[in-house]
Amino acid sequence: MPSPFPLPHRLLTLLVALPLSATALTAHATDSVQVFAAASMTDAMDAAIAAYETDHDVDIVPVYASSSTLARQIAGGAPADVYISANEQWMDWLEDQDMPVSQRTDLLKNRLVLIAPAEREIADFTPGGETTIASQLGDEGRLSVGETSHVPAGIYAKQALQAIGEWETLEPRLANGDNVRAAMALVERDEAPLGIVYETDAKASDQVRQVGVFPADSHNPITYPLAVISPTPSDATEAFRDWLSGDDALSIFADYGFTPADDE
Repeated sequence: MPSPFPLPHRLLTLLVALPLSATALTAHATDSVQVFAAASMTDAMDAAIAAYETDHDVDIVPVYASSSTLARQIAGGAPADVYISANEQWMDWLEDQDMPVSQRTDLLKNRLVLIAPAEREIADFTPGGETTIASQLGDEGRLSVGETSHVPAGIYAKQALQAIGEWETLEPRLANGDNVRAAMALVERDEAPLGIVYETDAKASDQVRQVGVFPADSHNPITYPLAVISPTPSDATEAFRDWLSGDDALSIFADYGFTPADDE
């Protein structure tokens, strides 16, 4: 059946309609917030994001890696809106690069623990006590840790091993991972009989068992600073940043083993 409109009229209608549709789509587009968070926060942050998105029309996009890797990516131009580090050092480093770090606050605390594969028969012991870590590795076993030169969990591990007098013995036997979750993965696969991770990591995996907790005074306090990384943060960014510091988010983080930074 012939069209009731001449071709020019139909083309004009299409050309007029397209800009209106594009405008409508733009008006209903969801805000987006890029969150760069330490690998040890993966499970807890995923849960926090799911809870937040339930009540907010926003798309929270997480990126997880070692705090050092994330800081370097941000300094290189990666589009982060919020950054959460597993130590103060890498947040300080970012500020030293003249990055637009603002609204900085200490968010969470953690503990450093020794883990073993869940099925390994290694008795619990306190590092620094009568039982040494080296004695539990066997003749060829390696100790899995985050890279001790730059990964926060590895930096804490080195401090702890030095404090308890085992660094020189264990340094040649370290298996260094790109981040704390990579260090835990070796223990999960029983490729290393022992590893040093955060308490929250040990709690997140049913393939490892916590063997012992390092004395708190054997390493620097494990603190997670939070900051906005933008000279002109969006309303969505500031709202999510504020929510992360509130009771609802802190309750979720507590479920995964974190404690608020201001807890004594």
